[in-house]
Amino acid sequence: MKRKKTGLTLVEMLVVLGIIAILVGVLLPAMTAVKNHAKETKQKAQFSAINLALITFKNDYGDYPPSNCPLGGNYSGAQKLAESLLGWDLLGFHPKTSWRADGYDGSGGSSTYDPQKVRDIDNDGVFDTLKERKSPYLDTETANVFKLGYVSGDRTGLFPNPSPLASNTYVLCDVFNYKQVILSDGRAVNAGSPVLYYKANTSQNLIRDIYNVLDNDPLVYIKEQEAKREQPLSITANNYEYFYNYIRDPKIEAISKPYRPDSYILISAGLDGVYGTADDIRNFGN
Repeated sequence: MKRKKTGLTLVEMLVVLGIIAILVGVLLPAMTAVKNHAKETKQKAQFSAINLALITFKNDYGDYPPSNCPLGGNYSGAQKLAESLLGWDLLGFHPKTSWRADGYDGSGGSSTYDPQKVRDIDNDGVFDTLKERKSPYLDTETANVFKLGYVSGDRTGLFPNPSPLASNTYVLCDVFNYKQVILSDGRAVNAGSPVLYYKANTSQNLIRDIYNVLDNDPLVYIKEQEAKREQPLSITANNYEYFYNYIRDPKIEAISKPYRPDSYILISAGLDGVYGTADDIRNFGN
């Protein structure tokens, strides 16, 4: 008796493989879109946490932290944001800060942060400024805070040469991890792009006077050098016209006021790591 052949023919196998390939082609973009949406949601949640922390900071000190970074300065708005919410050295904010990259007071002495940790007038073994600090406004374990720079062979920071900005300072980073950083304890973690912070000058009315592009321009330029890709927010043509259009409220016909002219703006570079593109996550306009 002749046995009946079983199994798939070559044509049938090719059809099945073709169907599987089509399904994979359909599902992969959908899965990527879901993953990206999840990151965007996580980034917005980080901004919500920063917003709450800044409101608390303002309640404690009467105003939001400054963001000014004069041309050639070494301490940008992003660095000052990290100082206000975590402290210059991540040990808490000091109410008598002079907002200097070296942690010193206005006279150049060490009375603000005592960087060398030597001032202990009452000789109790605890350096005095630690008692004068506020507890961090954000949880350091979840704040995505990283040192700005590192020296050759030491990957504990984001950039090998963040000049003119001070290397030994910190910034808050977004959740779109793009590079590996080796922490001081040897752990390898992924870091995103620094979150840009611009404080509004509420005494002004014109858009170019309310926010100053130079507050974070050195940091955007450093990112541009690293990525070897133009960052739209660093375009200097027409006196940074792109930046001021980027933060303008399109509902206002006259280009007079940006979003949030009474407080501050936050900007994440988004998934592509480029400041000023469509995938940026901001606390305004989206």
